[in-house]
Amino acid sequence: MSRAPAGRAVGIVLGHLADRRFGDPRRGHPVALFGRVATALEERTYADARGRGAVHLALLVGAVAGGGLVLERRVAERPLTHALVTAAATWTVLGGTSLGREARAVHGHLDAGDLPAARRRLTHLVGRDTSVLDEAEVSRAAVESVAENTSDAVVAPLVWGAVLGVPGLLGYRAANTLDAMVGHRGARYGRFGWASARLDDLLNLPGARLSGLLAAVLAPVVGGRPAAAVTAWARDARRHPSPNAGVVEAAFAGALGVRLGGRNHYAHGIEDRVLLGDGPAPGRDDIARAVRLADAVGAAAVAVAALVAWRARPGRVRV
Repeated sequence: MSRAPAGRAVGIVLGHLADRRFGDPRRGHPVALFGRVATALEERTYADARGRGAVHLALLVGAVAGGGLVLERRVAERPLTHALVTAAATWTVLGGTSLGREARAVHGHLDAGDLPAARRRLTHLVGRDTSVLDEAEVSRAAVESVAENTSDAVVAPLVWGAVLGVPGLLGYRAANTLDAMVGHRGARYGRFGWASARLDDLLNLPGARLSGLLAAVLAPVVGGRPAAAVTAWARDARRHPSPNAGVVEAAFAGALGVRLGGRNHYAHGIEDRVLLGDGPAPGRDDIARAVRLADAVGAAAVAVAALVAWRARPGRVRV
């Protein structure tokens, strides 16, 4: 067996540990640099057309994934170097620690009775208009963000890292970042961002389902029942506008015993989302419970990803 799977598996674990210990870099984060490059390129590629958006996507994601592929091939037969490079890429793309930190900050402001501060901090997690939210809606938005981003910022990149290594990690994060930048609805990006949104949906299909499964299995960590998570997933997720967020949010709602969904205010208008789960609306303490569940899901996903990477045989998955 090639030594590449061992380096990949060890690197995934080390990268996760780095994220848990340090979180995102305060300055010079590679994802922020990618965002600046994408913004600069958009000045040349933008047009109100799907084709131009697809070109924008291909140039950026292709360059990042291609660079990761070159790097992976250079270090694949050197286990220690391969592990360290994979660890650095994994740390770069994971966002679980920062996600939990921001959610706990919102919880802390609510606990202190400072709703305006909680609304302001919530803008670090969601794209909706937080100025109109009461405490219950702030709590719901935070729990929904923790659920969705556990898949987007933790589990999904680990899935692609396990299967494709460094190019999978970096390419996924590039595509996910572009979706956040241009994949939303609105007059400017409705057509230009179409390709980015569709690719992000496709890449998140396996991660969202693994996230939902792990949330159900680990529901007892927060006093929940696996059966309730599975029921909410099977019944409610398909009515959500996102093929992936609905799965994770429904599974978290069932595991936490709360009800998610409802009316959301965005810059482009108001959206009425399907209700997920059977419990009461989440309160501020459910934010902390959601973070505990997210941490457990993330740790389990690392174990699954490392096992998949370790057992990969040369020729079955090529990079």
